[in-house]
Amino acid sequence: MSVSATTSGAGSTPSIAGVAKRWLGNGTLIIIAIFVVLHVGYALAQPDALSLSQITDELNNALPLALAAAGGTFVVLTRGFDLSVAGVVSIANVVMATQVGDGMSGALYGLLLVIAIGVVVGAVNGYLTAYVGLQSIASTLGTMIICSGIALLILDAPGGAVPEFVSYDLMDVLWDAVPVTGVVAAAAIGLWLLIRRTDFGTALYAVGADETAAALGGINVKRTKFLAYCAAGVCYGLAGYMLSAQTATGNPNAGTPLLLQVFAAIAIGGTSFRGGRGGLVGSMVGAATLLLMQKVLFSAGVSSFYTGMFQGVIMIVAVLIAALSARFAQAGRG
Repeated sequence: MSVSATTSGAGSTPSIAGVAKRWLGNGTLIIIAIFVVLHVGYALAQPDALSLSQITDELNNALPLALAAAGGTFVVLTRGFDLSVAGVVSIANVVMATQVGDGMSGALYGLLLVIAIGVVVGAVNGYLTAYVGLQSIASTLGTMIICSGIALLILDAPGGAVPEFVSYDLMDVLWDAVPVTGVVAAAAIGLWLLIRRTDFGTALYAVGADETAAALGGINVKRTKFLAYCAAGVCYGLAGYMLSAQTATGNPNAGTPLLLQVFAAIAIGGTSFRGGRGGLVGSMVGAATLLLMQKVLFSAGVSSFYTGMFQGVIMIVAVLIAALSARFAQAGRG
């Protein structure tokens, strides 16, 4: 009796096409590859692009948006939308510029304060969305408007001064080799990788994929959504903290420019707006890619007038890529 070899079955070796489909279905891998290719091209055009000072500058500029996009990803994974990011970032920024003293104690106090602000706003968003049943866009739009008004009450015009410990030390390097913002980004990614392995991390994806199935599987859907908004609020507060360190001043409208960019970063990072697919790593790399694109356009001599239009086009293309990525992911599992 002869035995014929097959390429299917439990013990088979995956085909090249199957592996390719799984890779193309992973939005995080796609955006990392795009970022690397883009950075190589930028480095060829700008010889000092890989210097410590340039890398530090890139990380300093990208981290506020990356943290904001990370927060938005928590909510998007549950199939929600959080517009309050602009308001929370604005409040955190003006608080850092007007209510915090200098030195390490002032920096720590400011950090705890912006986290508390983020948790409170996130809890309001989570309660209204998960327990009251309001649409996420409606509830978070309301809190964004309220937060923006509070920011204007605290500081009615750009001004104030962020403590030097925050604006200088957090934008500096450690041991003349490691950017502080790089350490913060690595810590955020490491924390997310731990969260993914917890029950909460599993619940995020389950709720986003199918709320009914998640509830039948014993997952507390309302609590999961509530915690997702609270986690998002913490990230927004941290984004405002790092934005304050970057700008060294306060602006009651500081968070407004981030609103569109946050969703663009989430989209090109491979997180599906239908929920249940993606993650914080892709969103953070997506944020860095967006800002790197601006540098590439500037180095190519493209007028800043077209930057906004270019970002809008990129977001549309990113949504299309995310949709194709989801199809490849399904095909790869098939």
